[in-house]
Amino acid sequence: MDGRSEFLCGVVEGFYGRPWSMEQRKVLFQWMQRWELNTYLYGPKDDLKHRLLWREVYSPEEEGQLRTLIVESEKRGLRFVYSLSPGQDIVFSSSCDLSLLKRKLRQVSKLGCQAFAILFDDIDHSLCQADSQAFSSFAHAQVSVANEIYRFLGEPPVFLFCPTEYCGSLCSPSVSKSPYLMTVGEDLLPNISIIWTGSKVISRELSVEGLSEVQSVLQRPPLVWDNLHANDYDSRRLFLGPFKGRYPQLATQLRGLLLNPNCEFEANYIPLHTLGTWYREWMRDGGGREGEGRDEGEGGRGMIVGEGGRRQGGGKEHFGQISDMVLEKNTHTLGTLTLSEQQTLRLALPTGGDREEREKKLHNNQFQQGPGQPRSPGGVLCVGKAPLSESQIRLLVGLHYLPHEHGPSAQRLLQDLTWLKEHCHLVSANDKKGPPQKVCVCRSKALHLSAEEWRGRAAGFLGVCEEIAALHSSVVSGVRKAVLYDLYPYVWDLRNTALVAKAFICWLGCGTTTGAELLGVESEPWVFKGGVSGELQMLLPIGSNSELFSHPPPLFPTSRLYNIRPYHNKDKAELYCMVRQLQQGAQGSPDSSPAHPDLIGDRCLGPCLTLCPEYSMVLEDELGVCGCVLGVVDVRSFAKRCQTCWMPAMRDKYPPRTGHANSQEVLQQMEEDQGEYPDSLLYHFPSQLRLDALPDLVDISVTRCLLTALLTALKANGSHGVFCEMQPTDRMRLDFLTKLGFLEIIRGEALHRAGVVLGRLL
Repeated sequence: MDGRSEFLCGVVEGFYGRPWSMEQRKVLFQWMQRWELNTYLYGPKDDLKHRLLWREVYSPEEEGQLRTLIVESEKRGLRFVYSLSPGQDIVFSSSCDLSLLKRKLRQVSKLGCQAFAILFDDIDHSLCQADSQAFSSFAHAQVSVANEIYRFLGEPPVFLFCPTEYCGSLCSPSVSKSPYLMTVGEDLLPNISIIWTGSKVISRELSVEGLSEVQSVLQRPPLVWDNLHANDYDSRRLFLGPFKGRYPQLATQLRGLLLNPNCEFEANYIPLHTLGTWYREWMRDGGGREGEGRDEGEGGRGMIVGEGGRRQGGGKEHFGQISDMVLEKNTHTLGTLTLSEQQTLRLALPTGGDREEREKKLHNNQFQQGPGQPRSPGGVLCVGKAPLSESQIRLLVGLHYLPHEHGPSAQRLLQDLTWLKEHCHLVSANDKKGPPQKVCVCRSKALHLSAEEWRGRAAGFLGVCEEIAALHSSVVSGVRKAVLYDLYPYVWDLRNTALVAKAFICWLGCGTTTGAELLGVESEPWVFKGGVSGELQMLLPIGSNSELFSHPPPLFPTSRLYNIRPYHNKDKAELYCMVRQLQQGAQGSPDSSPAHPDLIGDRCLGPCLTLCPEYSMVLEDELGVCGCVLGVVDVRSFAKRCQTCWMPAMRDKYPPRTGHANSQEVLQQMEEDQGEYPDSLLYHFPSQLRLDALPDLVDISVTRCLLTALLTALKANGSHGVFCEMQPTDRMRLDFLTKLGFLEIIRGEALHRAGVVLGRLL
């Protein structure tokens, strides 16, 4: 086609999930033409008429869309390959099914399609009774149908066959000894190309030895369906890293290579750009003479985008007007983006803000606003639209790199969290207790330096967490809608996990840990889902409780910056003011508040803030404190301390002679709050919490993060269960906690008061 090499290199739309739109495919074709790729395979698993309803022909409207796609690909010099997946329910020996298969492919052929694929991946190996009588094996049945369809279509120059054993790990007993692959290799017509994914479904690397082995069995060079950037198996992972682990010299062992990328179309710019680099390098005899492509500027260098510069004749804007990315030669061999890539990669977002000023604003302390400033309606603070900086781009790509490895920013984040957990004893108050001992000066200095090292690494870790929060804000406030739609769930998820991890490290830095449950869950890398976010989660003491971390993102993204941290004494006035506002809102009248401004705060928050402040966490945004969660690690001992320390202080603070009528009423309520809980409850749930947040939080997930941060601290210090008491009429709070794994434990009469108790194990 168009004088191109017969080596097929391009994209397969073959993932599970929502297929790309027609407009996205047209943009894809522009990218592919620009980067000299030559083949597009249509095979989205969730297109009903591709897989589940393969027997049904396309409607006139669907025919029109498919014809448009075929014409558009031809206009861009691309080979359009139409694939069908009948393997789930086809009866191979049925003349009716075979006729329906031919009818479907004939319809597509009449639309102008000249290349086809028949896919038998991800299906059961068994044959129905009729097929068992007609064919000697599963492989013979598939080969028979594929050969007949190939002849029926006139033996097109491109006809692909995807076997059920399509990678080394699926072959039984092995690649070289698989009866299935041997039959396919021997009986499939020689001009039919066979699809292969490598040693695994998602292969970290492709080796000459592995490809030579499968080529020998299949008796032809395979076509690689490359799942390196596929993310349809994990809703929390996205892969923005380059195409790597496949040397251009491997192309001599292949019929072609098609990349099956991220489901999210907008995430595939870098993967496909680097695939084009890989292909052009091989086409130029593997010499790495990068820069001779039709889209590159003078001197063999890619065109570098200047201030506000947009490439002329380039493809569609990406990531909100991405202009271009310059890749040095041998990019495929690198574990990270090269310095040149980092310096020239641009995510140019809508204009309207000064980038340097924005970076300065974001990297300063974002939480300068005092409590006296009014909160904006709806809780959405847009900090101004501006381009993402190069450091933010590197952070974004590094945090969502490749399935088998992370970028440098993610590696540093995970390494620091692991080290800080393992060495938290350096700043633990428990190590400082006990009778004074004679310590040599050298040892004293060493301990001091160790504590300084811990705090230094903690500062670096907290800094990266803040950069992730700033990145989230920039993506929400800056990128165009299509990019926001594709990237937001992943950036939001990582922002939330980073909020919890940051709060945990801040809490460790306060020196209140006993080290009881700090190790988290021991797992090999990548055996659990979630990518960087999942690995951060599993490093936390509460990490195995997935219901605390896995939730859908909010319908309305907000760019507001949030922070979760341990309570400080200076927060008391703001917290008291907040619960007073919540009380007034609940009663519907500001006049119903008690005469003394501290009364509500003393009742709701005072005991915890005074007696166990180490288990108090604060949620804040740019305008100040907007939520808090208070915890008690041991309710029994806490109740005794309340009776001996807190209540006498309250009686002194609010004596009867002050004349505040409802002060005495609230004081009586304080007494009732200290009521005893059944031993059966405290045996399983020894800890208690209280959660409060202002109602203008658009992203309710930050409240979940706040609660999770406290549960992490409680778990770290040995608690195995926590409960929360509330009014049964508080439906919003009940629903919120229920979604986080809390169950109703006690209600009404058992408490001798009107509350309901929800609990969950840790």
